[in-house]
Amino acid sequence: MAAEDEAELGLLECRVCFERYGHGGQRRPRNLPCGHVLCRGCVEALGGPERRRLECPFCRRACSSAETTDCLPLLQLLEVLGPAGHSVPSALGRSGGRGAAGPGAAGVGLRLSLGGWGSLVNPTGVAACRRSGRLAVAHDGKKRIHVFGPGGSCLQQFGERGEAGNDVKYPLDVTVTSDGHVVVTDGGDCSVKAFDFEGRGVLAVREGFCLPWGLDATPDSEVILTDSEAGALYRLTADFKTGKLKKCQMIQSRLISPRGVAVSQTSGAIVVIEHLKVQGPNSSSTRVKIFSAEMDLVGQMDSFGLNLVFPSKIYATAVAFDKEGHVVVTDICSQAVICLGKPEEFPIFNPLVSHGLYYPVGLTYMANNSLVVLDSGDHSIKIFSST
Repeated sequence: MAAEDEAELGLLECRVCFERYGHGGQRRPRNLPCGHVLCRGCVEALGGPERRRLECPFCRRACSSAETTDCLPLLQLLEVLGPAGHSVPSALGRSGGRGAAGPGAAGVGLRLSLGGWGSLVNPTGVAACRRSGRLAVAHDGKKRIHVFGPGGSCLQQFGERGEAGNDVKYPLDVTVTSDGHVVVTDGGDCSVKAFDFEGRGVLAVREGFCLPWGLDATPDSEVILTDSEAGALYRLTADFKTGKLKKCQMIQSRLISPRGVAVSQTSGAIVVIEHLKVQGPNSSSTRVKIFSAEMDLVGQMDSFGLNLVFPSKIYATAVAFDKEGHVVVTDICSQAVICLGKPEEFPIFNPLVSHGLYYPVGLTYMANNSLVVLDSGDHSIKIFSST
């Protein structure tokens, strides 16, 4: 068996019962607090008839069944593979390569790698503070938010998992406002929560959301966020220093499972990633939609349309604007970061990073235009700078 096939089996099968993971029932993948992943059936079996306490079969750390959570990266990968259970390479439209471009095509090089297994557990979102250079990362560890300094040191951890008002049950994305507040979407109780950099909760908005997912901050410290289940885009205005919500306005509806979102810091344009479901096996795809600051549709292209222009299928998982206003996406098909051009020239194809990524799920830019990629495949943050 090829090494790539062995890696695929290890990723898609529960390592206790060796059954392939699935979206529902007993085969749904669940995270343990230690970071290991089991299927729901094995979690329940290890917890016994009363389903109270279980011990991780790999590291022996004890936990309760209630402390386990859905493994979002694996569920997203299963969504890409489709109901027919295609292999990873065939479903992603590649034959084992790392992308279309060589290592020097992008003109960026890896400068720093942070986190890794044990430090981060299945990370889902990353954001940069433009004033201080600090990075905020949302993940599934005991403390849901990690704050890293510009040099890579861990400065703060906060956001305990629990039932208290400022606890974070299941973070889906994170952003940092221009006035220095960390804002998180919590899929566990369908809320949006804001903290200062010391970890003090300043605001929690729980009303009106079905499943808040992606978010990004404007230069005026407003927050643009997607609601995946409602198919909507919201603008949240608040005084984070006093903890007062001023307004939460729906600015776009009739979107299809919108998740990733980004706001241009120069033009105010907004880009959204929709996750589409169509008939047939292996048919999941994404659509990149660009709106002007006035919410006029500027351009859109789905995976099928992009595949007609670009050399391989693109399944976008995260999006950002760079300093010049180019739309940049992470692509799990080619395990790459790709520039799609400015809104007025969309789409072009310019691979920025085509090597060294495994399952990129998050993306942001720092004030110096360094590219920050969140790689859930090896639980790390990778910072790239121009070479």
